[in-house]
Order: sequence, then C-alpha cells, then structure tokens
Amino acid sequence: MNIKGNYVTLRAVEEEDLELLREMINDPEIEKMVGGYSFPVSKVQQKGWFESISDNKNDIRLIIETKEDGAIGFANIVNIDWKNRSAFHGIKIANKNFRRKGIGTDAVMAVMKYAFEELHLNRLDSSIIDYNEPSKKLYCKCGWKVEGIRREAIFKGNQYHDELVVGILKEEYEELIRKNNYWKR
Repeated sequence: MNIKGNYVTLRAVEEEDLELLREMINDPEIEKMVGGYSFPVSKVQQKGWFESISDNKNDIRLIIETKEDGAIGFANIVNIDWKNRSAFHGIKIANKNFRRKGIGTDAVMAVMKYAFEELHLNRLDSSIIDYNEPSKKLYCKCGWKVEGIRREAIFKGNQYHDELVVGILKEEYEELIRKNNYWKR
C-alpha cells in the first residue's frame, strides 16, 4: 500500500532505492543537519541494512516520490510502541533543489495522516539539531511543538549542539487539519 499526500507518494523502500539512500547518508551537507553517526556507508553495508529491515514490524521506512522526479527522499516511522501508541519520525530530502517547495511539508503531513488515521498512533516524536532552521520551520508548519531540549546531546563539527525534542499528538494533527483543510486541496 502506498501512502498518498497532495503532491508526494510514500512507498516501501525497494532494492533499486539503495543507491539514493546511500548517497544521502554519505552526503556531508545532509548528514550535518541530522543527529546520529556520520560514518561512510558502502554498497555492501547499505544492502545489509536493507536485508535486515525487511521483517521489522516496528519500523516503517518509506521513499518519498513525486510524479515528475521519482524518488527524491526518505521518511520513516520507527520505534513504534504499539502499547503506548507512539513512534519516532524523520525525513530527508536528497537534493537541495527539491527543498523549500512544499515536498517536505506534504511528506510529513502524509506520514501523520498514515500514523494517526491508519496505525491509530496517538503521538509522533522527532528531534532536530538546534541549528537546523529548515527542519524547525517544517515541523512548526506541520503543527509540531518543541517539548524539550537535550543540552549538548549531539556532537557534530567538533562541537556539541543542543537537540530539540519535538512532538505532535493525534488531537493536534486533527485540529490542524480542521483549521487548514489540508486534505481538501
């Protein structure tokens, strides 16, 4: 089943997507803007990762596609806690030419629709490096709230940075949809 936004389609990761994902992981500009480790990833490692995720029911990894350009990014819903109805979400757009065009917004909105309306989750969490202004604007636009700060939690560029903890509840998503009629565009 594919997940449809107004502009994007979110679909399962296929083997032919591995090179795009590997390029994003190995892109210093992208990796500077996200938390986690920044180790170079080989084709063999990428294929091993792909094979290891195939049967995981607590992690959903998705390719972001547009009709015009095909696969242009990655989104996920991971660490799904079925008892507490929560999960972690992240997004990456591969090429800066696709950023600031509403694609990220539509992808996050589609992820929330799927998470809240199909999976019946109650909350989504994410985190943002303090200097990542585009991600702050994206999540704010999509109704997410800064819920806390993990001081000096991320080490990038030979220094520590604060990590913003952000989240959204199902009721906040529903209120956002009522106010902006997003799905009726």
